[in-house]
Amino acid sequence: MPHFDSALELVLTALSEMREGSGRLPRASRASLQLLQQPRRDDLSPHAVTKSDRLAGIASRVAICTKCPHLARSRRQTVFGVGNPDADVMFIGEAPGADEDARGEPFVGRAGQLLTRIIETMGLSRAGVYIANVLKCRPDTPGAAAGNRPPTLTEMQTCLPYLAEQIEIVQPKVLVALGATAVEGLLGTGGMMRDLRGRWHSYNETPLMITYHPSYLLRNQAPSEKRKVWEDMLLVLERIERPITEKQRNYFL
Repeated sequence: MPHFDSALELVLTALSEMREGSGRLPRASRASLQLLQQPRRDDLSPHAVTKSDRLAGIASRVAICTKCPHLARSRRQTVFGVGNPDADVMFIGEAPGADEDARGEPFVGRAGQLLTRIIETMGLSRAGVYIANVLKCRPDTPGAAAGNRPPTLTEMQTCLPYLAEQIEIVQPKVLVALGATAVEGLLGTGGMMRDLRGRWHSYNETPLMITYHPSYLLRNQAPSEKRKVWEDMLLVLERIERPITEKQRNYFL
């Protein structure tokens, strides 16, 4: 009874905060309420439950999660993940920004548009891959009217089990970590991007390619930096055994 257990957890947390005199109550988006109203699937046999069903079950828990009370109070909605549950490639960012918090979908801002272009130049499609973040809530920015902040390691470690479940269900052939913060969230260790990218790593035995976040390329327009990301994507294409054209090999973003 995952929906009931998650709803009960939210109610108990809210009651606890009211008892302690919290100034703001936890917020649940319309999407959260809709997920709670969906029919339960307890009567389905294991063979009838699809990957999409399993991902939807996790999404329903994420939608009402209050493990980070400060994020639960400030978010508009959680940002779970989108794409093909049978994807060969799964792209992982660090956390939602303002655009993603408003839309409820990862990578929909300027960085997301560049990521979509990269995916399409690989000969893939946004709908054919899977895209998620380590953190499912936009990091709060108290006192700031605009802007985003990187998630803390504690926030990412708290949220990482949800991503681990997503990866376990999708079972991609390759993971692509976008940026050093996402790498820290996944592996628990940091490092310089120039030392991490361009070679294979592993996350729970799944091949992991590390590359620059698209937002870095928006800040740094140097062709040499764009080429590094594309070289990383060529390695991904080789790993999933996709044909690579001569035009793709010579491409610059």
